[in-house]
Amino acid sequence: MSEAAAVPWSGLHLQTYAWEDAQVVKCSGRLTSETSAAFKNQVQALLPGAPRIIIDMNEVTRMDSSGLGAVIAAYVSAKKSKSALVLVNYNKSIRDLLGLANLLSIFEQCAEVDMRLP
Repeated sequence: MSEAAAVPWSGLHLQTYAWEDAQVVKCSGRLTSETSAAFKNQVQALLPGAPRIIIDMNEVTRMDSSGLGAVIAAYVSAKKSKSALVLVNYNKSIRDLLGLANLLSIFEQCAEVDMRLP
């Protein structure tokens, strides 16, 4: 594991570090309209250098439609850069939000619950 970069925003804390062949973005707090641009910028800054980006949402307490839009924008940017974006450890409310938006099939296959990350 390489040195982590932690970036706090009001209501959201992002910690980025390298793990195996991926860059991990550990999210804590609220991914909402106030913080979604910061999230999207942080993830897009990792492209195109990372073959895989893992978004660990274990500590995300709330995500609204703007947060969902930021996740989708990051996913599209990753695809354009020929990188994989993986969501892991998201809670039931985030799963429900993905389901309501008919996006669960995109993220469900890679939603490893309780994935162990350093």
